[in-house]
Amino acid sequence: MVSPLDKRLVLVTGKGGVGKTTVSAALGLAAVRRGKRVILCELGEQERLTALFGPPDGDGERELAPGLFGVTVDPERTKEEWLRYQLRSDTLAGLLGGSRVFQYLTAAAPGLTELVTMGKVWDLAQLERRTEGAVYDLAIVDAPATGHGLAMLSAPSTYAGVARVGPIRRQALIIDEFVRDADSTGVLAVSLPEEIPVNETIDLERRLRDELGKQLDAVVVNAVLPQRFTAAEARRLADVDGRGSDEARAAVDAALSEERRARAERSQAARLRRASDAPVLTLPFVFEPEFGLAELERLARILERRL
Repeated sequence: MVSPLDKRLVLVTGKGGVGKTTVSAALGLAAVRRGKRVILCELGEQERLTALFGPPDGDGERELAPGLFGVTVDPERTKEEWLRYQLRSDTLAGLLGGSRVFQYLTAAAPGLTELVTMGKVWDLAQLERRTEGAVYDLAIVDAPATGHGLAMLSAPSTYAGVARVGPIRRQALIIDEFVRDADSTGVLAVSLPEEIPVNETIDLERRLRDELGKQLDAVVVNAVLPQRFTAAEARRLADVDGRGSDEARAAVDAALSEERRARAERSQAARLRRASDAPVLTLPFVFEPEFGLAELERLARILERRL
C-alpha cells in the first residue's frame, strides 16, 4: 500500500475532539521532512490549524513553515470561484453569484457545499491546477467529523448520479475518480483510546468500505498515556494500602489512578487493532503547558517513522 505521505490528497477525519487538527499539522510536517511541498486545508473560518504556527499572515495560500503552506477553504468563495471557472468571466460570475435566485438555489441544493469543497481540495492536489495558485506535492485536509467527512467524500459520486449531463456531472465524475483511486487519495482516521471514539472509528472504516469502496490508510490513536509501571510494580504500589505519610499516600493514589487509566487506554487501542484492517499507530500524550511547533515536530517525527 502507498504511504499516505506519498499520495496527492489525504483527508484526516474522526470523531470531534480527538485531535484531528493536531494530527493534520503533524502529518504535514512529516511530509515536509520527506522533501514534500505540502498544503494544509481547513474548512470554514476555523483558523485552528494555521494558528498552531502563529498568527495568520494574510489570506489565501500562505506559508506556515518552510515547505508547508495553509489555506482556509470557504464554501461561499469556492462557489464563486467555480462560477468564474465555468463562465470564464469575472463579471458574469459576480452577477450570477450575487443574485438572490442563485443564492437560494445553492442553499437549497443538498450536498452542494460538500461538492464545491471537495472540488477545491481536489484542485489543490492537482499537478496542473484549474485555478491560479502554486502546485503542491500533497494536500492534507483537516476534514469535518466522521459523518460530515464521509458526506464530503461521497458528494462527487452523489452529484454525478443526479446531474445526468453538463459541466457539474463532468467535474463530479473527475473528482470522484480521483477520490476513489487509492494511489491518489487517502483517508486517515484519528481516535482517542476511549470506547466511544474507538467505536466510531470502527464504524467509519465499515462505512467507508461499504459506501465508497475505500480502505482506511491508517488509524492514529492520539494522546496515549505512557505505561509507567509494570504489572508487578503496580501490584506493589497497591500493597502500600494507606501506609506512609499523607503526601506519600496521595502520590501513590495518583500513580495508581493514572496506571488504571493507561491500562484502560491500552485495552481500547488493542480492541481497535483487532477490529481494524488498517494499520493502527499511536501518538503520545504531550505533557506540556503550551502546545507549539516543537511539540508538533516531535509528533511529526513519530508519524514519519511509522507511515
